[in-house]
Parts: sequence; C-alpha cells; structure tokens
Amino acid sequence: MGETNALLQRNTILKRETALATVAIYDSMFAAEDGTIPATFQFLVLQVIYMTGWRDHPSQQRAKRRGSATVSFQDIQKQFGSES
Repeated sequence: MGETNALLQRNTILKRETALATVAIYDSMFAAEDGTIPATFQFLVLQVIYMTGWRDHPSQQRAKRRGSATVSFQDIQKQFGSES
C-alpha cells in the first residue's frame, strides 16, 4: 500500500514560461476573431485519506528499562569484529 506520497518532490510552482506557453497555445487554438479567449473551468477535487492505527496490547513485549543490558555493543564488536 505505498504509504508515501510520490508527488512530495514535485515542483509546486507554475513557472512563468510554462504559463506563457500555455496561453499562446490556447490562444492559437481557441481565440475568437475579436481577440477574446473563451474559457471554462472544471475543478475536480479528489481526496484520498489513508489512516493507520496502532495500540499497545497487554500481550505485547515491552521494552527493557534503559541501562539494563548485560552485554555492551563494544563487547559484541570485539567478539564479531568490526565491519567498517
């Protein structure tokens, strides 16, 4: 279920050059002889909302108290070697 928005990195600003090119094309295709440009707009609003919920359950494991470890990461690194 792709829970990230693929459009987050899209450019949200309409550039001036793009707007002017669009106007020129629209003018060449639809302009009336008197120079006016008829325009109609249809807005489509589509909202999709995904919600994900999570709640603790009594049978779920709990995190140990901070500092309660009996082995340090340095000891593990010494035993298995460093991969860096």
